[in-house]
Amino acid sequence: MKILITGGTGLIGRHLIARLLTLSHQITVLTRDPQRAQQKLGTHVTTLTTLDACANLDAFDAVFNLAGEPIADKRWTDEQKERLCRSRWDVTERLSKLIREGDNPPRVLISGSATGYYGNQDQILVTEDEPPVPEFTHTLCQRWEELALSAQSPRTRVCLSRTGVVLAADGGMLGKLLPLFKLGLGGPVGNGRQFLSWIHIDDMVDALIFLLNTDGLRGPFNLVAPYPVHNEQFAATLGEALRRPALMRAPAAAVKLMMGEGATLMLGGQRAVPKRLEEAGFSFHYMELKEALADIVKDE
Repeated sequence: MKILITGGTGLIGRHLIARLLTLSHQITVLTRDPQRAQQKLGTHVTTLTTLDACANLDAFDAVFNLAGEPIADKRWTDEQKERLCRSRWDVTERLSKLIREGDNPPRVLISGSATGYYGNQDQILVTEDEPPVPEFTHTLCQRWEELALSAQSPRTRVCLSRTGVVLAADGGMLGKLLPLFKLGLGGPVGNGRQFLSWIHIDDMVDALIFLLNTDGLRGPFNLVAPYPVHNEQFAATLGEALRRPALMRAPAAAVKLMMGEGATLMLGGQRAVPKRLEEAGFSFHYMELKEALADIVKDE
């Protein structure tokens, strides 16, 4: 297939592109910095610097929309929240418009979202049908999804990947935690009872390719492993995998002082499960956190 990808240099995008290339797909990446993108992704990837010259996206069979500024890297000021929204909404709106305007549009758009769509759900088991809690992460994801769904037609199906915490050694939350935990300075956050919905990077890539290749699938999918864990369990399991203590608890007050409103990412959570993905026939390689972390840190 000829596939267009936004957000290709991010954690998920890098791993997805590497897998797609092994499957002989032709990849074009939308990027402001083609040289940097090819350094990260390889010279087999074609780059596109803007969509402005495109009348439609008929040249592509599929689109993965993974673009978006990292949500936890900076304190949530009003300006930062606007950047988080616009970095997702603007490109999604443009992609959907170009798909609608084509005579022979891509057969599928797989567009990013997050379990933050549901807001902080405490201990509730969250399937794709769970009503959301109205807070910033829901507002961001709801509009993001609406814009993606506007591309849907009898010729183009749209899948929404409501992603949890993607576990990989080379980026994301785990990439930031590993140095601390290796030094024995890791531990739970707050009371440790908040749920963390996670997925191994290999299963994340497999799930995206499953959505790409399975005709008939559309709508939202929780891209998370079947067994979410409490934050306290996550810290203990990571410490065990690294053979280090994991007792340095980060007090909730300190997290709030450092992150402001964004502290909800660490102190809240969702007990999300992949109901629709499993019903569609997807099989996970890493269902339990212990085996997932053991695989990821085996070379650390």
